[in-house]
Amino acid sequence: MSRILTAAIAFALSLAPAFANDLAPGGALRAVYLSSNPAQAVQDKATGDIRGASADLARELSRRIGVPLTLKGLPDPPAVIEAVNKGEADIGFVAFAPERVGTVEFSQVYMLVQQSFLVREDSGLRAIADIDRMGLKIAGTKNDSITLFMKRKFKSATLREVDNDPAEIKRVLMAKEIDAFGANRQRLTNLMKDTQGLRMLPDNLFGVPQTIIVPKGKPEALAAVNRFIDDVRKSGFLKTAIEKSGVVGLDAAPGGSWTPSMPD
Repeated sequence: MSRILTAAIAFALSLAPAFANDLAPGGALRAVYLSSNPAQAVQDKATGDIRGASADLARELSRRIGVPLTLKGLPDPPAVIEAVNKGEADIGFVAFAPERVGTVEFSQVYMLVQQSFLVREDSGLRAIADIDRMGLKIAGTKNDSITLFMKRKFKSATLREVDNDPAEIKRVLMAKEIDAFGANRQRLTNLMKDTQGLRMLPDNLFGVPQTIIVPKGKPEALAAVNRFIDDVRKSGFLKTAIEKSGVVGLDAAPGGSWTPSMPD
């Protein structure tokens, strides 16, 4: 028996108690993710197929514990957290932020999603260092990780929260109602498609730490998820899933990211 197969069997057996008691008490692993975040997963409107790094992780976890998977996209981070907190889902994929601590447990970080800004082509803004200045009007979508971060971090620019409506975001930028819009690099790339006069800043504000959440009071489930993340990182599965997604601005988080944290 190969060492790889032996390790896989041992890993599956190590998850068995958590599966029986916590991970999938209903006999199927119910996973939820943020449908508005292409860095996690994207659903094909024609076929219904869901692809992306987070979707691949959910499928691999369900395969290893030997139960079917139900995977559902939800509109925003509070909805993902609420579904897990209320027992409507067993695990959820959501970024860690201090404001989200309380009703669920966060795993170690498995992936970093790089954030930057979209500006008009004629803007004098050339780098992240130009963003937080008096007189500048910047925006992020409601409840997004970068918006929460900007509330804590930025002291000079005026921050506006907008709905996650691509047409409206492009409109307020082009109408000069805002000077810059912050989001992950894939979302910004999508916004630039079929729209002239916009460009993305070349550097990153920070990498949003992506985690898997489980309900409060289920330490075995959290431990099993953390072991799973360790294993997919070590085996290369995580790296392959990120590369296969084709999403711009994703990095596998380094090992040892046991305590989720955000830049001050």
